Amino acid sequence: MRTLKQLIPAITVSDGAGVKIKRSLGQSPQIRLDPFLMLDCFGSEQANDYIAGFPAHPHRGFETVTYMLDGHMLHEDHLGNKGHLTSGGVQWMTAGRGIIHSEMPQQESGLMRGFQLWLNLPAAEKMKAAAYVDITPAQIPVATPVQGITVKVIAGVFNYQEQQWAGPIQGLSTEPLYFDIHLAAGSQITFPITDGHNALLYPYEGAIQLGSDKSSHITEHHAAILTTEGTVTVFAHQAAKFLVLAAKPIREPIVQYGPFVMNSMTEIEQAIRDYQQGKLTSGHAVGTINLHQ
Repeated sequence: MRTLKQLIPAITVSDGAGVKIKRSLGQSPQIRLDPFLMLDCFGSEQANDYIAGFPAHPHRGFETVTYMLDGHMLHEDHLGNKGHLTSGGVQWMTAGRGIIHSEMPQQESGLMRGFQLWLNLPAAEKMKAAAYVDITPAQIPVATPVQGITVKVIAGVFNYQEQQWAGPIQGLSTEPLYFDIHLAAGSQITFPITDGHNALLYPYEGAIQLGSDKSSHITEHHAAILTTEGTVTVFAHQAAKFLVLAAKPIREPIVQYGPFVMNSMTEIEQAIRDYQQGKLTSGHAVGTINLHQ
């Protein structure tokens, strides 16, 4: 069974045009989990914490995954493509060679809550054409293997005993798993993750522990990095909700400069020049990622 390797408490930071977020992965270049670069949790009922949103900004060299728990946000890219993210929906965007986009709240009050994940791309894919897909809540399978347990399967395949549920995102080179698991009080779940793949748990409501190990207590807004072999067993004394993120490590150099993530400083300098000269996205239309059916 996988055990707890490291706990990373999220810290409060400001991003975009002043949006308040809790950042676990990505606090510094040393706090990453290959291929995951950053994990942000945003959540507030105070409009001043989110209303300014994320005005137009560029990306190159990685993927962003936005998962809305509550609220309404509009994504718009440099070609005028628009996507509406509402409660329970996901946008999976491959920046590839380059994309310029904005993410702006479409509400002036109420709760806005969700996550943004940055997922690295291998060198061979960093300059491919940009693409994205908006995934509605109805397109996300919800597994209920036993009473008191629900699992939203966003990416990869969730296996429980002899049952399988396949998420809409499949076939990526890093083989990501992205699950949102809800446990009732006193519930326990065991599921596999491919040996050698990196994995983390992130409780956003309530606390969890790994199996019967009371020393592996994981509280809200802590990223729990797991060891790399064996199944995962999670127990909740009280009702809890948590993310499961896992993927195949890339094991390549990472050089990041703000919204650009490449393999060398030379490539970063080229990305900056391309952006300054209006060439970041030249010759590449924004396509659509095909959903797994």
